[in-house]
Amino acid sequence: MTMIDTASRIGKTLRIDTAMVLAAGEGRRMRPLTDRKPKPLAEVAGCSLLDRLLDRLAAAGIARAVVNVHHLADQIEDRLAERRAEGRAPETLVSDERDVLLETGGGTARALPLLQRDAFLVCNADTLWRRGMGDPLRDMLDAFDPAVMDCLLMVAPTVTAVGYDGPGDFTMDADGRLSRRQELRVAPFVYAGCAVMKADLFTDLPDGAFSLNLLWDRAIEKERLFGARLDGQFLHVGTVPAIAEAEAALADLG
Repeated sequence: MTMIDTASRIGKTLRIDTAMVLAAGEGRRMRPLTDRKPKPLAEVAGCSLLDRLLDRLAAAGIARAVVNVHHLADQIEDRLAERRAEGRAPETLVSDERDVLLETGGGTARALPLLQRDAFLVCNADTLWRRGMGDPLRDMLDAFDPAVMDCLLMVAPTVTAVGYDGPGDFTMDADGRLSRRQELRVAPFVYAGCAVMKADLFTDLPDGAFSLNLLWDRAIEKERLFGARLDGQFLHVGTVPAIAEAEAALADLG
């Protein structure tokens, strides 16, 4: 039995019902589309990336989502207001970064007073996947064990990812612990855009903008960074042509 299997039995001691949704990025690789529309509102098969993610968070039992905004922030705030008017879960709050873009780590750190939890999900607003047999978010929440993990990342095999042609991010041992890809090597797993993180990771932080990678590297040093393999197919929507690739993959579901 792997560490992830064991954690699935005991990890429910910490209920996670809150998510940080990272929606502040400028989406430069998707220009000119993102000159007029923020990337999280780009539509794939008739539904925006942000709406797809929020709906999946709600289905996984997330009751509250904090969404940060920077680029074309008014459009995202307007869409969140529409969802609230429609009575759609989860409850959404806004963390305003109009003054400065803080990257993934700095943006999450600014939102801590709104998150108000010992552990929470952190998700890229453009995260998209084709589901397998289970619910990847529920599976990851069930697998998180704060006794042995500081952070649990959703990871996907690089060879089956759609729209991704990079060298991968991580290797994973038999217990689920993650290590960084070695220089000039190819790694079997790519980060798939969602992570469970403990709030106490956010200590001794740099001023201003910084990446969550800083905190993940600290967890690696303590052997407390783990991976949960995505049950499904990761759809990397990083460019405008990748939208069509993702739509074709979703259409395969019938």
